[in-house]
Amino acid sequence: MIMVVGATGNVGEPLVRMLSAAGEEVTAVSRGIAAAPPGVVVRQGELASIDFAGAAAVFLMTPPAFRGSLEPVLERARAAGVERVVLLSSQGVGTGRHPALFEEAVRSSSLKWTILRPGGFASNALQWAESVRAKREVTAPFGDVALPVVDPEDIAAVAAAALLSPSHENKTYVLTGPSPLSPQDQAAAIAEAVGEPVRFVPQTREEARSAMLRFMPPEVADSTLAILGEPTPEEQRVSPDVSRVLGRPPRPFADWASRFAGAFK
Repeated sequence: MIMVVGATGNVGEPLVRMLSAAGEEVTAVSRGIAAAPPGVVVRQGELASIDFAGAAAVFLMTPPAFRGSLEPVLERARAAGVERVVLLSSQGVGTGRHPALFEEAVRSSSLKWTILRPGGFASNALQWAESVRAKREVTAPFGDVALPVVDPEDIAAVAAAALLSPSHENKTYVLTGPSPLSPQDQAAAIAEAVGEPVRFVPQTREEARSAMLRFMPPEVADSTLAILGEPTPEEQRVSPDVSRVLGRPPRPFADWASRFAGAFK
């Protein structure tokens, strides 16, 4: 059985769907109960208290509010018979923006592991959905700074591959989209998806930080703004890892915008 922890997230939800479609026995764990494909077992639970009984492989997404140690979680997983873990980390760990504690815990465990380091999610554009619906506007800082945002479906597909095949053991993958796009470029793609003009409205760094502080800690807001405004060459580089694992190019942002056009109409 494969357990997906964080099963209702932008990556967890499609991952559950992909594993179920592949004929795997899947248990979906999240803090809130949500619908799942037929045959998928749904459990409500927190990372610190999950029962891993029956799972051979686990996808782990640590929620933003999780401030505990991952070592006890991994030890409980090992004791329950889990053999393989796939950790959803972030590109910021590799570039020194974010702490490496969770990755270090996974690497030092006795479990077989794969670490995924995605860059910015294409789905972060959903933060603009309300303003696009109401005013046909996208408001963002650093309008001309381009980053290769990644489709969560591609992250989920790489996670599924790592959970299903031992060929990805003890590997770390950086996951990006196929080309760097600026917020202005993303606004143009959303406009194309909804079939109407969408105006880009520049936002100052201070305005963006104030908005971010409504839903994230100051240190996270500051590191996010640093990536968005002053990305390193590594953060702007298109990684080959999605193509290497999946045998196809990563999906462009325009594909994501087309799939989620209804959220912006």
